[in-house]
Amino acid sequence: MIINRFSNKFVQFYFDLKNSLKEIYQSSNFYDKKISKTKDIILEYKPSPYLLSSIVKYQKKKYRIEDFALKEIWQDNIKYDDFEKLNNFFWFFSLDLKSSKKTTQTVVNNWINKNNRYNKKSWNFDITSKRIISWLSNHQLTYENCSEDFKKKFNQSIQKQTNHLLNEIKNFSGVENKIAGCAAIILVGLIYKNDDKYLNNGFNFLKKIIKSAINNQGFPKSRNIKQLIFYLKYFIIIREWLKESQNTIPDYIDEIIYYLGQNYAFIWQNIKQDILFNGNYISNNNDFDQYLKRFGYIFKNENKEIAGYVILRNKKIILAMDIGENPNSNFSKFYQSGALSFEVFSNGKKLITNSGYFDNEENKLNKLSKSTALQSTLSIEDYSSCDFKKFGKSNLIVDKGVHIIKKNVVFESNYWKISGSHDGYLKKFNTIHEREIEFYPEQMKFIGFDKLLMKDNSQNIKFDIRFHLEPNVKVMKTQDNKSILIELEDEGWKFNCENFDINIDNGLYLGIKNSYKENQNICISGTNKEKNQTIKWEFTKL
Repeated sequence: MIINRFSNKFVQFYFDLKNSLKEIYQSSNFYDKKISKTKDIILEYKPSPYLLSSIVKYQKKKYRIEDFALKEIWQDNIKYDDFEKLNNFFWFFSLDLKSSKKTTQTVVNNWINKNNRYNKKSWNFDITSKRIISWLSNHQLTYENCSEDFKKKFNQSIQKQTNHLLNEIKNFSGVENKIAGCAAIILVGLIYKNDDKYLNNGFNFLKKIIKSAINNQGFPKSRNIKQLIFYLKYFIIIREWLKESQNTIPDYIDEIIYYLGQNYAFIWQNIKQDILFNGNYISNNNDFDQYLKRFGYIFKNENKEIAGYVILRNKKIILAMDIGENPNSNFSKFYQSGALSFEVFSNGKKLITNSGYFDNEENKLNKLSKSTALQSTLSIEDYSSCDFKKFGKSNLIVDKGVHIIKKNVVFESNYWKISGSHDGYLKKFNTIHEREIEFYPEQMKFIGFDKLLMKDNSQNIKFDIRFHLEPNVKVMKTQDNKSILIELEDEGWKFNCENFDINIDNGLYLGIKNSYKENQNICISGTNKEKNQTIKWEFTKL
């Protein structure tokens, strides 16, 4: 324990020192000269802004830039979220094209004057990537009818910022930011056709990202659903830029879009519901579906399992379960220790849920959202099925994970079954957790079996099996205290568990990004009575 603590502190010290030295270097004249090596290049390709409608929220109401208090927007004492939104210039997409080009270009010019040299905040990798994309995609306002002096200044700034991205992307760890950075670099390469450096480098880095961060099923190695959708959006945008600029589309881009799209169909399009596993939270992808339809992307997938997720469904019921292992530590930032957790939808309404993910790593709720107690599965002695360690100032990554020992899926018209087991509690408690969930469609009944398989029964262990509910779901115990009634809008369900205590506990629901609500969960609590203990439970529609 002491050695681990010392090791973690040493690693933290090393990263802090490395970042400090890097900051000194990037603020130096030497670095400024390095990224200031630019050419006289010509802006040739003018991308259509609507190609970005999958990542930009377009408002029906457009604003004229004259409506903004332009003298005040560059104040330094604003919140970081506002600073980020301001400096990435995605707010340009909300501007009416009738806005003054002169005023818009003055805003860009003022930014360049104030931020000509690297600084940590406004030259943040993600902010810079988005700013480049926005400036170039909004060329009708930022570039047209401008003076030759401004045009030269604009082109030089774009190159300088892109050179910074090229320098940073080699050692940058965030995959999403890397992909956005690649997109910006590639766009610059497409627009300034007389310089191949950006296009070639952008494609080379993109290929490395595909190889390192996406598995052979075309799913992010993080197993994060949000990342899957993010990757798909950006790869399609890159493809559409290539198509519009009449450039050849590399085969590997078509291939990765195909596989990402297949997984997207499996995880969202087939069910039109958000499943709250491993970093996911509630979002509406219907607009993205319309985007795909508009641009002719059609994805189909009839598989029952991908990347450790099982989804079984008919017209009335969706059963989703996590029977996958934790990602490698390098990709485990979003992992939640919910091995064998499950969710159920009945007629489009969620009956059983996981609690969701709290996205802000600096908030203590982020750590809580990763715990097994906040997933609809079994926990032992209030421990999670995997251990986390601190990486950097706030990130928690997997230290000791779980291995899936066995799994099985049966899907027939009148009988469903998902089963699996994991070793997350083997070292601590000499116990394997095995779960089997059966569903009988004709009876509208779920029967679950949670098994504690112990190597020996020398110790008594306490277990809890939680079934989390959404905040609007109402529950009450029956008079005999042996069942729980669940009111799900216009339908009712009954929960039973023989031989063990069942309770209704208060909890937290984190399904909406960076927010929380009180909710309730059904909890089976007990102590093992024998070496191989089986806890049987049922959900039956009334």
